[in-house]
Amino acid sequence: MNKDIANYVQSCNPRRHKLPGALKPIKPPDGVWQLLTMDFHGPISPTSKRGNKYIILLTDVLSKFVVARAIRDCSAQTAARFLKEDIITKHGTPRCILTDNGSHFTAKMMDELFQQIGVTHLYSTPYHSQTNGQIERYNSTMDAKIAALLNEQKTDWDDQLPFVTFNYNTALHATTKQIAFEMMYGRSPILPFDHQDPTVSLTQDPEHCNKLNKYLSSLTE
Repeated sequence: MNKDIANYVQSCNPRRHKLPGALKPIKPPDGVWQLLTMDFHGPISPTSKRGNKYIILLTDVLSKFVVARAIRDCSAQTAARFLKEDIITKHGTPRCILTDNGSHFTAKMMDELFQQIGVTHLYSTPYHSQTNGQIERYNSTMDAKIAALLNEQKTDWDDQLPFVTFNYNTALHATTKQIAFEMMYGRSPILPFDHQDPTVSLTQDPEHCNKLNKYLSSLTE
């Protein structure tokens, strides 16, 4: 799994790796929110009613859980704001984040932010489709789902993005055979039409825990 992701070391030393080095098979992360990939998608045509042209998205390598946000540009300032507002303050600080070598990720602002929050920043080959294969697959899925929901002017794609992302995170993933939301939060999602008590936590649900343990064990075989 994820043999195409490079430069990730098991210890994930808390320093920034400036040179990508050779692409080598690696051991998958041993837990969620340990290794994430981040990228920009776009420009998307037409521009939305709110002036958004791109999508910035972050994917957890193990669970395939995706966080996405519609944005107007793909600058370092936008990437930094996304990390602070949509990632750190809502989901906690990840261990390592893998990006390409685009200027929006190599900017001094991003370097300082990663150092401040204690995240190891890893680089892949620029726009290496294999390295960021998860994001590429999500992009294709997202584009198709958004297209099916667009208005006649096709300018409300950013309105549909949260619903498409939620649908992606709560569906059975073709690769993991798991639901990303459940792996991320340790419980089943409560959908808008559900009128029942929340399910028990992962640690109290032997069946779910057993399935997850089997999946994690299979990664190292």
